[in-house]
Amino acid sequence: MGLGYIGLPTAAVIAGQGIEVKGVDINSTIVNTVNRGEIHIVEPKLGGLVRDVVAAGRLKALLEPSESNVYIITVPTPFKEGHKPDVSYVENATRTLIPILKKGDLFIIESTSPVGTTDKMSELIFKLRPELKDKIYIAYCPERVLPGNILYELIHNDRVIGGIDEVSTEMAVKFYSRFVVGKLHKTDAKTAEMCKLTENASRDVQIAFANELSMICDRAGINVWELIELANKHPRVNILQPGSGVGGHCIAVDPYFITSDFPDESKLISQAREINNLKSQWCADKIIKAIHRYKTTNDKIPVVALMGLAFKPNIDDLRESPAKYIAGRVMNMSEADYLIVEPNISEHQIYKLTSYREAYEKADIVAFLVAHTQFKDLPYNRNKVILDFCGIFKKYMLTK
Repeated sequence: MGLGYIGLPTAAVIAGQGIEVKGVDINSTIVNTVNRGEIHIVEPKLGGLVRDVVAAGRLKALLEPSESNVYIITVPTPFKEGHKPDVSYVENATRTLIPILKKGDLFIIESTSPVGTTDKMSELIFKLRPELKDKIYIAYCPERVLPGNILYELIHNDRVIGGIDEVSTEMAVKFYSRFVVGKLHKTDAKTAEMCKLTENASRDVQIAFANELSMICDRAGINVWELIELANKHPRVNILQPGSGVGGHCIAVDPYFITSDFPDESKLISQAREINNLKSQWCADKIIKAIHRYKTTNDKIPVVALMGLAFKPNIDDLRESPAKYIAGRVMNMSEADYLIVEPNISEHQIYKLTSYREAYEKADIVAFLVAHTQFKDLPYNRNKVILDFCGIFKKYMLTK
């Protein structure tokens, strides 16, 4: 249920093991695209796998679910106003499936969810279909993949699987063992839900330290990239790399699922979220100040290249992207001739896109917002104002 960044690769991987899969999505364009053996997202090797399993008749996309033996929920779980988790997509998908569930079926939620969501969905199922009580298996198994390497990680990463009871856990483990070669770790549903949130909250905290350090170093006149490289020479220190903030549908969202339900106990997690959001504002303000200085010094409007819109390098996913936020804030608050660059998408509904080489060549001010691999081929130019928020030129800076 859901053929997005997780659902479609998962469906394709399962189908690749010879299992008949029906992928369901409410977007008819996505359904038609998949049924042509094509994909609507950027993910290495996924296109070829989808083409093959569709051609073999093992993957078919539908607008509505039909009777199966295993049901996997991979729909979005955004947050509402006040960063409150929105599980309505999970609930709507569950309600859609309830009429066709039957004895012996396995119902799995993979969507990142607040603690207790799997229990709530099971209560909903048994309320509307009481005859299914103790007759179906319900479990939670969060995905833990890296965009850009999803196919490999779906198969090789360990998975945490928690059922509403032991037999549900066992049935889910049996199913995942058909296509996952990583270890399958058994637990209960609540622990599995919290495990996913904990993993991303931990990463958010670590990134917040690096981002906070970068702002401190900027004020102190210290090269943060050199500092981190030196500090990491310590055998027990492993500081991450700073960036322009934190985005995506995991790290930028999941910690709120904890802070919303446990506000008094999650002070550090909450503070990390604030720091990573602040870093995006800080980057935008640095660009705005650079534009103002350029105008004052040169008495003309500068050409400004904003390099990258995706939430992380080498993907086309713009969800919760700090780079997109920075671009919008800067363009709304400062007059300049802007060149917007995102090499992983062909067009954008709001921004006219420019090739990265053309933008870099024409720009007076260059702000690197995302560390796309293509950008690292560009030569460092001392004649430009370069704001490097993601370490494109850190090797040059470390040796200068």
